[in-house]
Amino acid sequence: MAADAIELEVGERAVRLSSPGKVYFPEVGLTKLDVARYLIAVGDGMLSALKDRPTTMERWPGGVVEGAVLATRQDGHGDAFYQKRAPKGTPDWVQQARITFPSGRTANAVAPADVATLVWMVNLGTLRFHAWPVRAFDTDAVDQLRIDLDPQPGTDHTDASRAALELRDVLAEAGLTGFPKTSGGRGLHVFVPVTPLDFIEARHATIALGRALARRMPERVTVNWWKEERGERVFVDFNQMARDRLMASAYSIRPVPIARVSAPLEWEEVGRVDPDAFTIPTMLERYAERGDVWSAYDDTEPGDPGMALQWYGEDAERGEGELPYPPEYPKMPGEPPRVQPSRARRDDDA
Repeated sequence: MAADAIELEVGERAVRLSSPGKVYFPEVGLTKLDVARYLIAVGDGMLSALKDRPTTMERWPGGVVEGAVLATRQDGHGDAFYQKRAPKGTPDWVQQARITFPSGRTANAVAPADVATLVWMVNLGTLRFHAWPVRAFDTDAVDQLRIDLDPQPGTDHTDASRAALELRDVLAEAGLTGFPKTSGGRGLHVFVPVTPLDFIEARHATIALGRALARRMPERVTVNWWKEERGERVFVDFNQMARDRLMASAYSIRPVPIARVSAPLEWEEVGRVDPDAFTIPTMLERYAERGDVWSAYDDTEPGDPGMALQWYGEDAERGEGELPYPPEYPKMPGEPPRVQPSRARRDDDA
């Protein structure tokens, strides 16, 4: 083993960690080894969120240093990048799953089966773990709705919290149970265990729940896809339920200088906590004291999404059906034109 590498005992495996002293978060002095130890400490909770789920790795191999840039679809150049496919040289003991992208192309993705795999992913520089809402044994069967409450300019975490608390009532009306967490930024995520359905149905159910929430809070919440129509409201980003979209898992580390994390919450905490309070050091303390506050997730009976799908059908009958897909998607059945409204009006007037 190289002189600048160590082995960590993780369960029954010894996992190699290269450059353990490399500083990943200079502002707070956290090293790569600190990140690995964090993953081990919260490992049971994080594995519960990721187990058997195809997972995209957001890799920051150089750490979160000033000037580091994340490569995007629009610009493939950057110091950090998304890794959707299992990399060459993936150990045989790392579980993989076959996924299908919107284009129809397929690939093998890492689908963590143990905490050792999470530490192996950290050795590659992974900070945020973006799991699909499916399991390795059936990567087309969605078993988790994900509702992304995204504050728009002029709104903040407090607005997202108000929306989340109202969403809890919407979910109850639909016969569903949600689990809230901070996004790692200003927003909130609510994950909902459901009986399996396909990706289009899952997206439709999420659209319906978002519309129901927006009707209750029209001045505060919107499902309008086009930014020019959202205003100072919280956007329910329904397209996070589209195939191959990215949403950080519980306990993932956001690549910001203070090493903020996506923190699972109890409902009683929503609106009463500051997302900046959840960082690697503070989450270690919280987890040691309270354990995984989402521990009930795996014991919760998956909800029937039928009511939400019924709402979608009723909306469609009133002319509120399909909404635009992300720009990289092929044209989808029933989808309206992907043209922002102001441009469409200009084209009509031309």
